[in-house]
Amino acid sequence: MRMELRESTRVAAQAAYRTTVAPGEYWIHPVERGAYLRIVDVEGNQAVDSFFFHRDDPWERYSACDTLAAQQNVYLGLGSILTSFSGTGLLEITADTCGRHDTLGGACAAESNSVRYHLDTRHMHNCRDSFIQALLGYDERIDKSVLAANVNFFMNVPISTGGGSTFADGISGPGKYVELRALVPVVTVISNCPQLNNPCNAFNPTPVEVMIFEE
Repeated sequence: MRMELRESTRVAAQAAYRTTVAPGEYWIHPVERGAYLRIVDVEGNQAVDSFFFHRDDPWERYSACDTLAAQQNVYLGLGSILTSFSGTGLLEITADTCGRHDTLGGACAAESNSVRYHLDTRHMHNCRDSFIQALLGYDERIDKSVLAANVNFFMNVPISTGGGSTFADGISGPGKYVELRALVPVVTVISNCPQLNNPCNAFNPTPVEVMIFEE
C-alpha cells in the first residue's frame, strides 16, 4: 500500500472533546455521525488497539474481513472506509500523518501472549482484557461477545512475499495522528496497548491523545 499522507484542517485547540489515555488504559466514548475522531501518537511507536460498533445496534460492528475485501488491501490508510459485517461504512480515514495501520495483528490477550512468548507472560495486562473491562457496564446490550478482530493504529505488521507476517518497529513518530469521520453514530473502544514483548510499542508503552471534533 502506498503511504499517502494528509494533514487535517482541524485545529487541536478547537476540539469539542480532548483526553489523554495512559499506556495500558482503555477509553470508550460515542462519536456522533459527521464528527471527527483523532488519535495522536504522542511519543511515537505506540500501538493503539481500536474497535468500533454502531451506537444504535452494537452487532453492527467493525469487520476486518469485510473492510479488507472492500478495499482489497491488508492495511488501512488515507481514504480507507471501516465497514461492518453487513458492509455498512462506519468511519472513513480523512487525515493521516503516519500512513499505514495494521488490521491483522489482532489484540494481545493472555492466551496469545503465553503462546507467542512464554507461559510466564499469561498474567500480563493485555488489550483483550482492556476491551472487556471497557464494555462492562457501558450498555446492557453489550458484552464481550460483540468483540471481533480490531484495528491497530500505528502498528507495523509487515507481510512477507510468502504471505507470512511479523511484528516490527513502528513507522510512526511523536505527534503523528490518524483522523476518522464517523459515517454513522459509533462507539469507539480503545486499548492503549501495554505490550512489552514485541516491538510494537518499542518495549516502552506511552500515552496517546484522543480528540473529537464536531461536524
